Amino acid sequence: MDSEIKIKRYESSDKDVWNDFLQKSKKPLFMFNRNYMEYHSDRFEDHSLLFYHKDKLIALLPVSQDDNEFISHGGLTYGGMVTGENMGQVMMMECFYALEKYCLENGIKGLWYKAVPGILHRQPAEEDLFALHYLGAGIRKMEASTVIRLRDPLKPAKLRKRQVKKAARAGVIVRMNDQQSMYCKFMQLQDRVLRERHNVHAVHTGEEIYLLHSRFPDNIHLYTSELNGQLVGGTIVFIYENAVHTQYLCVDELGRNAGALDAAIYYVIEEYKDKKEWLDFGISTENGGRYLNQGLIQQKEGFGGRTNVYYTWKLTISRDEC
Repeated sequence: MDSEIKIKRYESSDKDVWNDFLQKSKKPLFMFNRNYMEYHSDRFEDHSLLFYHKDKLIALLPVSQDDNEFISHGGLTYGGMVTGENMGQVMMMECFYALEKYCLENGIKGLWYKAVPGILHRQPAEEDLFALHYLGAGIRKMEASTVIRLRDPLKPAKLRKRQVKKAARAGVIVRMNDQQSMYCKFMQLQDRVLRERHNVHAVHTGEEIYLLHSRFPDNIHLYTSELNGQLVGGTIVFIYENAVHTQYLCVDELGRNAGALDAAIYYVIEEYKDKKEWLDFGISTENGGRYLNQGLIQQKEGFGGRTNVYYTWKLTISRDEC
């Protein structure tokens, strides 16, 4: 273990240091920016960490605490180590040894680690995954997301093409619509659809999503599908350096019959095909990947997408290993 690795718990005074390091890192995801993470600080006990080597900041770990376990991060789609370009495998191992020691000293018995998919990396950055494996961690969740390579897409299915044409004939209009009122209407529609089909609620409200859009106007957009002036579907997208992620997709019965969701997805593909490398539809699985929504994933595959896996690891902290 390298005694020169020091870990500091995040404090509000570290905000600028954190955000500056993130911007230059190999995983510069805007959702790791403190202005994003702290919008829901009342829902999670943040216990994020900064790693220093010889007084130089070398890594960040967005993490929340739930009883005696860490989750990286409970309020985010992804988590894990955020590192600079100089981070190599040996140094990452030392960071994890230091993390195990820190956990032991603070009564933390386990780490749930939601790895950032490789398509969102600026540079190769999977030193953390090997370190987890080396230390005996296991994969506890494997969730199937669907991804399109926008600059070299697979041929879409004929059904998806027919739906897009159907929407055009029906008069469906798709546009970017970043008005606060429309975010609220969209999330109300999203919540209603989720309740009716899955008996669950949307994670965000319209007001929350609009707040995040106002903080990150280049990274969050709403694309609506409207029919005769009525909102019938659409998608909220998160924009990363190399990828577009459909954070929310929804359509009501009227929009479904008119092909409105297909039209919105096609619009987004056309909008970003020359700007980004990937379009990530998000997962089509539930219960940690033990249930696959076959209809949903086949619909996404119909646009030329194929599976990219989201991994969640579990590292058990034991005194013997530390």
